[in-house]
Amino acid sequence: MLREGFQTARVGLKDSFPLQLYHKAKKYFWDPRSIDFSVDKESFATLDEGQKEASLHLASLFVAGEEAVTLDLLPLVQVIAREGRLEEEMYLTTFLVDEAKHVEFFDLLIREVAQEADLERFHSVNYKKIFYEELPKAMGRLLDDPSPEAQAEAAVTYNMIVEGVLAETGYYAYYRAAELLGQQGVKLPGTLEGVRYVQRDESRHIAYGIYLLSRLIAENPSLWEVVERRMNYLLPYALGVVQDIFRAYPQGFPLQLEVGEFVNYAMGQFQKRYRRLELARSQSLKEIEQIALETDEGDA
Repeated sequence: MLREGFQTARVGLKDSFPLQLYHKAKKYFWDPRSIDFSVDKESFATLDEGQKEASLHLASLFVAGEEAVTLDLLPLVQVIAREGRLEEEMYLTTFLVDEAKHVEFFDLLIREVAQEADLERFHSVNYKKIFYEELPKAMGRLLDDPSPEAQAEAAVTYNMIVEGVLAETGYYAYYRAAELLGQQGVKLPGTLEGVRYVQRDESRHIAYGIYLLSRLIAENPSLWEVVERRMNYLLPYALGVVQDIFRAYPQGFPLQLEVGEFVNYAMGQFQKRYRRLELARSQSLKEIEQIALETDEGDA
């Protein structure tokens, strides 16, 4: 396909929400290799076998999940590029780099701290449903079907469920586990440093996903039905992933966490984004852009 010209040569870049996310991604760039895991490695050695197993369980879900989203993001980048949304594409290039760094961070955490391999034993049926089936299927569909409906289903799967429910709940688990282990004198500074960086990156990803879905819904309010149906379909599997972690330890989760706290947290994250998208049905594109610009997401 021949080009008709270039936006930057005609009018320049648009001062938009995606461009703001792009600038934040540059500002908050970090290198997983700069994190010092020496204290974490010493601390891990002091944990009992159950605590070690539960720590590996949590890390295994993250490292594979981050690999999945790294592998599956490219079709969305291609769709946005073909639509000529330059600022969104520029941000999505940093989005892909972020996901690659997250894979690297959790891989370093597992290899340097736990020195463990072959962690697929922790992948439950619900986990496989989302990461082995629904995520690659929804994202891969964009290669042949760039329709707004396909984009909406992909963004719900990737940004709302995988990142907005599962990853956010996983960060909360890391913080709570570190808090409780800290009461026993166990320190995990490298782990927490990296998790904070990952969460900051993901806050930009989720913000973009909400922006994308809001834009799609504002352009075509009937898409709300597609979004709502997809969210309601995937939510039970996402909650199942959370519950499966605790079911694996019938004698009690070794890191002293309680399943109810995390199911409630996951639902809270879901409902917060659900309400935000619901409002998009009655908002204009200008209003959505302004609200996104005024919402300070993706900062330290």
